[in-house]
Amino acid sequence: MKKSSLLALLMGATISMNAANKIDRIEPTDWFVGMKNPQVQLMVYGKDIRTADVTTDYPGVRIDSLVRLDSPNYLLVYMNVKDAQPGTMNLKFSGKGVKQTVKYALKARKMRGEDHKGFTNADVLYMLMPDRFASSGTDKSKIKGMLPYSINRNEPSLRHGGDINGIRQHLDYFNDLGVTALWFTPVLENNSPDNGKQSTYHGYATTNYYRVDPRFGTNDDYSALIEEAHAKGLKVVMDMIFNHCGFDHPWVKDMPTKDWFNYPEWLYPENQARNKKTNTIDGAATVNDKYLQTSYKLTPVLDPYASQVDMKETVDGWFVPTMPDLNQRNHHLMTYLIQNSEWWIETAGIDGIRMDTYPYADRTAMAHWMEVLDEEYPNFNTVGETWVTEPAYTAAWQKDSKLSDQNSYLKTVMDFAFYDRVNLAKNEETDGWWNGFNRIYNSLCYDYLYKDPSHVMAFIENHDTDRFLGNGQDTLALKQSLALLLTMNRIPQLYYGTEVLMNGTKQITDGHVRRDFPGGFPGDKHNAFTKEGRTKEENQMFSWLSRLLHWRQGNELITKGKQTQFIPVDGVYVVARSLNGKAILTVLNGTSHQKKMQVARYAEIIKSTTTAKNILTGRNIDLTKDVTLQPRATMILEIGQ
Repeated sequence: MKKSSLLALLMGATISMNAANKIDRIEPTDWFVGMKNPQVQLMVYGKDIRTADVTTDYPGVRIDSLVRLDSPNYLLVYMNVKDAQPGTMNLKFSGKGVKQTVKYALKARKMRGEDHKGFTNADVLYMLMPDRFASSGTDKSKIKGMLPYSINRNEPSLRHGGDINGIRQHLDYFNDLGVTALWFTPVLENNSPDNGKQSTYHGYATTNYYRVDPRFGTNDDYSALIEEAHAKGLKVVMDMIFNHCGFDHPWVKDMPTKDWFNYPEWLYPENQARNKKTNTIDGAATVNDKYLQTSYKLTPVLDPYASQVDMKETVDGWFVPTMPDLNQRNHHLMTYLIQNSEWWIETAGIDGIRMDTYPYADRTAMAHWMEVLDEEYPNFNTVGETWVTEPAYTAAWQKDSKLSDQNSYLKTVMDFAFYDRVNLAKNEETDGWWNGFNRIYNSLCYDYLYKDPSHVMAFIENHDTDRFLGNGQDTLALKQSLALLLTMNRIPQLYYGTEVLMNGTKQITDGHVRRDFPGGFPGDKHNAFTKEGRTKEENQMFSWLSRLLHWRQGNELITKGKQTQFIPVDGVYVVARSLNGKAILTVLNGTSHQKKMQVARYAEIIKSTTTAKNILTGRNIDLTKDVTLQPRATMILEIGQ
């Protein structure tokens, strides 16, 4: 950001504050009675509100404390509602230059915390980007109050105009496909202006934690989508970011405390004179010597020999200059964030949280967040993005892991090891030792490191990676990877469009792996939402995957079955699941040559069974003799059904 624009930003903030004459906002916007923790923190914002006194005569409500922050325009009210009933209370603010009564709603909970059920290994998550999936057709080109932006589907890194109601119109599509949970990239307000041909369409630069981005819709639209999804048997997972916020969040213009962010001093006007242009992961940016960039290396967080400088760069460094790094060691800030996640669970009824850039935030604070959520919602689930491709590192982040000296309380972690190995294996011949599916075999050998492998989320691609298909359409490799993903002891996650052969790489821009879903936007000539609109090849892939997904639903062999894997022999890799005399065998020919599945080798699973059904084709397979496998063949065999 240029010096002139930053100074203008800061001056503009000062002008608007001086013009204010009342309380502008209170967060959370409302709260709930009957929570296990009866105390709620209210963040009050308004001109010179810091010195105000606060009282209420609402029955059962007590003001525990007032915290006066560094900024004169913030006041924290810690309020106890243990004995309160639902209703609307009056909060009375008084003091020098302030005399105002604000109505504040205390709501009844829709259900007990224990009744909120999170996603499990019985689910298949379908990840999509609201801006790129589907549009309801409403005009979102000029929304009042939004900083300058454009909607241009011809530019891969600008907004394309997808929205919540566009997704709602296609809920039946997810049922037809057979997934059971939806994970959207962030839907919260990202009020950042376009930067040339770049924008925050992806959603990872939050500017309001309590408001859905109006370009996506309203809070009510989001709640309605979740309600309709639930009616169709679909769960909804919310993407959150506690490590950083967007540069245009009001906190940047008027910092609540001097330590609200890590390394905020680079923004001070006296330091802006030393700004120089530098390249970052987010493109060219203008920063100075007070700016600290994260190293993007997560290893120091768990490294027993980590240096202080390495740790500081990882945890305290900014992800990019346009995403201020939040200081989770400030307990008032952390309370704000914890309450925000609880508020969305209570208000919208979300079924899970995916936490972005998990290890970049303060480890102790994030563990506290998870401990609080686990206490209030013991059956809820949260998955953290832990992007390191070694199982030992990933496993240490899982709740109750014996590998860590600090309990994270994080139930689910993301299996980047599987992603890494399967994307290497797809281009290799499976040999006798290391290559091809040996990579998967060797990785799964380390499952003993996990406290609970069934609470590990596996995937073959997502919005931050190349598409599995790259720039090609190798469906043989894709089917092998999906068959393994959907039958192994994991929570599987799919990426939107894979079922209709969407491809692309990040070589030029991330936007090429985040293309619009065909048929999701008015005027699209190609509509992949319908059988009639899909090509022959797309229908073949969709039907293949849909058959597998529907077979997986409610299948206890997948959710509870013992997993057995066999060392790849002659290029053939087999993973079995068994339960109560029944079993399945996922059989993969990891070579480009015809091979034999040596039936006798798998006798401990097959036992005396002579015939198995290949659920991918519906055909019976004779197990009295070795089974011929075509190059890169995939079979899922049911035994004892």
